[in-house]
Amino acid sequence: MGNSASVENGKLVTSFEEVRKTLLEERFADRLEKPLGYWVLPNDRRLPLAFLNHKLEDLLATPFNELTATPGIGQKKIGSLIKLLHRATNDEPPAVPFGISELVPDSVADNLTPVGVKFDPSVVSEALWSQWREAVRKFDIGHEKLGRLAPSLQNLPTVIWHTPLSQYLDHTVGEIRGLRTHGEKRVRCVLEVFHSVYHKLSKAEPGEDLHRLLTPTTILHVHDWVGDQLQGNSLPVDNQISECFSSQLLKQIQIDSGPTVYRLATERLGIGSEPLSVRAQARSLGVTRARIYQLLDDCGKVMNVRWPEGKNMLDQATARFSGLGHDSGELRLFYGIKELCFPEKQKEILRSTIPVAESSHPPLDRPQTTPFQEVTS
Repeated sequence: MGNSASVENGKLVTSFEEVRKTLLEERFADRLEKPLGYWVLPNDRRLPLAFLNHKLEDLLATPFNELTATPGIGQKKIGSLIKLLHRATNDEPPAVPFGISELVPDSVADNLTPVGVKFDPSVVSEALWSQWREAVRKFDIGHEKLGRLAPSLQNLPTVIWHTPLSQYLDHTVGEIRGLRTHGEKRVRCVLEVFHSVYHKLSKAEPGEDLHRLLTPTTILHVHDWVGDQLQGNSLPVDNQISECFSSQLLKQIQIDSGPTVYRLATERLGIGSEPLSVRAQARSLGVTRARIYQLLDDCGKVMNVRWPEGKNMLDQATARFSGLGHDSGELRLFYGIKELCFPEKQKEILRSTIPVAESSHPPLDRPQTTPFQEVTS
């Protein structure tokens, strides 16, 4: 047993000296002022708690035998110390940071979901969070709202849909968790938005229109199509309204409000069948008509944050289509989904929540106006 422990200790000494030598290189000088806890993840186990508040430069200046002599520090915690030091050598904190599978129990590590499949807030270290915040600052998009940029609005609390990213730029993950009303669910949603934004910004080309880059694909397609209609002098042909307009908006409603609201919206519009009345829908779901209206109101709330320019653009399109004096099933579909997504009763609400003077991307006032203003990086 003694020989085994001695061999293990020798491996730890060698590993510590190697990572120490690496971190003392000039290219890592900016990391030496940060505490060891900067690279800790929420799911980490067997952490060397006695060292977490110490700066890297102090730990690296301490002889190995003094570190091991620290009360409460055994071989396993020294191993965790070395793994955290290795994390500090990564130029970019990975989605599942270095050593996570070794620092947590096997049962936990097995449940970590690969990036791109499902966001896992438990693997967001302060280092990774710092990188996401710096990207938002670099591209100057702190004014953008969480709701407009979220992968989906289904889990994002409505009370923070209109909260700007800048609200969180000066906080660490630990501080956000300590904010009032910020339970684990809300913190997860905020981190997920920043995660999504960071990966989109990482693909940005110099001079690229960041507003377009951050806009959901469905909304971008609709915005461009409506903009083209405002430039033209004829009505849409064939099935353009259903293919380029209604189907895209309904797809976004499904993403943000879920299958029930999507189903109610398609039934009310008569997509694929005769339109259903609210009374029939209420009877089908076993709820009151008031509940159906409440669910359908979600469509307007979603578009309010996802496509704030939409109300103005569709008003212009309505005026142009009406001026041509022609009616058709396609146009009735256009008017129907316009009322669903931007109901007249929300007009005053829209004006109060999104004043024109505050919008970074004002609505189209003339046909020749560019739909999205360019934002250079």
